[in-house]
Amino acid sequence: MKLLGLVLLFVAAANAALVQDVRSATAARNWPLAEKLVADFQKQNGWTPEAILGQSWIARGAQAASEWDRAQREAAKTRTLVDESLKKRKLDDEPQLPLALGASIEVQALSLAGQNQRTEAVALLQKEIKAWYATSIRTRLQKNLNLLTLEGKPAPALETKQFIGPAGPTLAALKGKPIILFFWAHWCADCKQQGPILARLQQEHKATDLVILGPTQKYGYIAGGVDAPPAEELPYIERIRTQFYGSLNMAVPVSEENFKAWGCSTTPTLALIDRAGIVRLYHPGRMTYEDLAPKVAALVKK
Repeated sequence: MKLLGLVLLFVAAANAALVQDVRSATAARNWPLAEKLVADFQKQNGWTPEAILGQSWIARGAQAASEWDRAQREAAKTRTLVDESLKKRKLDDEPQLPLALGASIEVQALSLAGQNQRTEAVALLQKEIKAWYATSIRTRLQKNLNLLTLEGKPAPALETKQFIGPAGPTLAALKGKPIILFFWAHWCADCKQQGPILARLQQEHKATDLVILGPTQKYGYIAGGVDAPPAEELPYIERIRTQFYGSLNMAVPVSEENFKAWGCSTTPTLALIDRAGIVRLYHPGRMTYEDLAPKVAALVKK
């Protein structure tokens, strides 16, 4: 058993090293090296989910470098490998394959958008969301669709059946007020850095009717990645909210569906909604005070 454990640790380290090495190679635009790393790993191990994930990072690197033809070619190869693997397993049987499939679709869509084929990119994402709606990649695909379409559109509803702390209003009930949505996770370090920035903005605009809502969700674990049922995780989330976000006056609805509908595969995700209920900013990831402050100032202006 001890030997087996050591073997598994070695395999996990090799898998992690492959992805890191491929990412480093693509960041340097060293495509031959990236391809060799994946080919060598595949020759030794076959087209495992880990090898396919490494392949997907070549596509992601090419898309980040705006090398659209290469990005689409590598994404198409990734998709073919995923489709072949799915003949033997379900998508969410392990974690690497969903990451690879999500990356291949994301790269295809962003490459289309980068070549001024926005309509085609939107149609692709809508089709793939429908196909993979019941899987773990729905949220990621929705994020990419939202990045292309959500700003300037009415805000999707928030599910408000459960709250941490006092219950809050629905988005519909808040129409007429400017709103900041702050999607956060109890494990998220970037969220904890975002909290003081939001508290500062709330204090600066305390004379206005600015509202902050802080949707979160259950993840099935608590500190240290320890598995936890809802009866344990919810009190833990409340402790995190009190410790790190106690200076924020915000209702905290708890719902996995909110994160899926708003495409919050990245935390934090920030959204600004104007008084008419229209999304004026959709931003996966942390924002600095300098970037966010003028947008909030414009939002609260009547």
